[in-house]
Amino acid sequence: MGKVTGFLEIDRQVAKYQTASDRIRHFREFTIPMSDAEVQKQAARCMDCGIPFCHGDTGCPVHNQIPDWNDLVFSGKWKEAIANLHSTNNFPEFTGRVCPAPCEEACTLNLEDAPVTIKTVEQAIADKAYELGYIVPQPATVKTGKRIAVIGSGPSGMAAAQQLARAGHEVHVYERESKAGGLLRYGIPDFKMEKNFIDRRVEQMQGEGVTFHYGFNIGVDIPTEKLIAEHDAVLYCGGSETPREAGIPGADLAGVHDAMPYLVQQNRRVGREDIDSVGWPSDPILAGGKHVVVVGGGDTASDCVGTAFRQGAVRVTQLDIRPQPPEKEDKLAVWPYWATKMRTSSSQAEGAVREFQVGTLEFVGEDGILTGVKCVQVDEKRKPIAGTEFIIKADLAFIAIGFRGPFTDSVLKELDGKMAVSTDKRGSQNVIANTRDYKTSVDKLWAAGDVRRGQSLVVWAIREGRQAAAAIDESLMGVTNLPR
Repeated sequence: MGKVTGFLEIDRQVAKYQTASDRIRHFREFTIPMSDAEVQKQAARCMDCGIPFCHGDTGCPVHNQIPDWNDLVFSGKWKEAIANLHSTNNFPEFTGRVCPAPCEEACTLNLEDAPVTIKTVEQAIADKAYELGYIVPQPATVKTGKRIAVIGSGPSGMAAAQQLARAGHEVHVYERESKAGGLLRYGIPDFKMEKNFIDRRVEQMQGEGVTFHYGFNIGVDIPTEKLIAEHDAVLYCGGSETPREAGIPGADLAGVHDAMPYLVQQNRRVGREDIDSVGWPSDPILAGGKHVVVVGGGDTASDCVGTAFRQGAVRVTQLDIRPQPPEKEDKLAVWPYWATKMRTSSSQAEGAVREFQVGTLEFVGEDGILTGVKCVQVDEKRKPIAGTEFIIKADLAFIAIGFRGPFTDSVLKELDGKMAVSTDKRGSQNVIANTRDYKTSVDKLWAAGDVRRGQSLVVWAIREGRQAAAAIDESLMGVTNLPR
């Protein structure tokens, strides 16, 4: 915990943002960092909870020891704080920026709507550790002679690779794109997390002996079976990248796109890469001077909103089929779990028009080009209400209603019939592997992250990568010292 009476004496303070009119002019991060003293005051608010739900399964998938490092920050022990944080989380500078912070929802002080600013403190610890030179390569002193391949360099693949390298294994990471990070790099906009943070971790991991191979689409450029034959273990950490099919008429009109190709293109532009990318359409998608409609109410939809504003969209409308949630949740009914309540993302706050309880009937156009989106109000069961149809003007529309699983034209296609895949009620094709040993039905092949559990949070990907690494290490060596 922090200061004994800190939660009584100190008000909750969150990091401020640049004004919307300023931040939509660039793609850089726009959060204004707190001073060290301000961060320490916020850490001091951590109270002596009987049960700290913040770092249990309800609050933190990687089980960050939040009260412990809050106390260390309050005491000015930054080196000890980053060591504690790294003991559960390989990349706190990632989660400190992009995690929705279920830990804060589970904070006891959230019963009073004033939780500890855990996410801000976490990011501050990582950033301070880099500033002071505490984050350096930690190569293994003893090598095992085992050779392991990791397919995919997203957060689960990176976490697993780092853990396995530190256990003394020779680790090779194979990435389809030209840089590491997976959807962390190519799906999340730079205004939420700049990609130099990924580059710094890659440099650290290379110093620990991890070898990255870019531009290799496993299952296409290199047979998966060849990879399995040449390594003692292979861990599949692909992302959940196949968009869920909306089934909306008119989706073939020029100007209608799935969300991810749009975000990938812009991230590649910011990174000064060619917009051509394996698996995604390469025709330029730009929102400048256009009326934009985004179908979907989640994080990906919000990222499209923020990206469209930065590209110069005239108007951005976001459609959510769900009812508008209440401004405040019933704490005693839902705490410490994630509550359904009205939330406004930074992108939505930049001027988006939000329509709730609205279904998308059809994309309409002329001469094959999108001109509008036909909508209808729906009831609580999401059934259209007769006579409430209306059309929103649109030059550009994005479908952002989630993902149904990994790409199936590479690893899964090659191993079809040899690797068991599940199909849930939404038609996903996620690799079957339990959370005890992460083994698939194919010998020497493990799976973790979104390719196993479906689309999820970065923090869950890190947890699965760490646990899979421990399982692989134990399988190869008979025993493991890697934490789960």
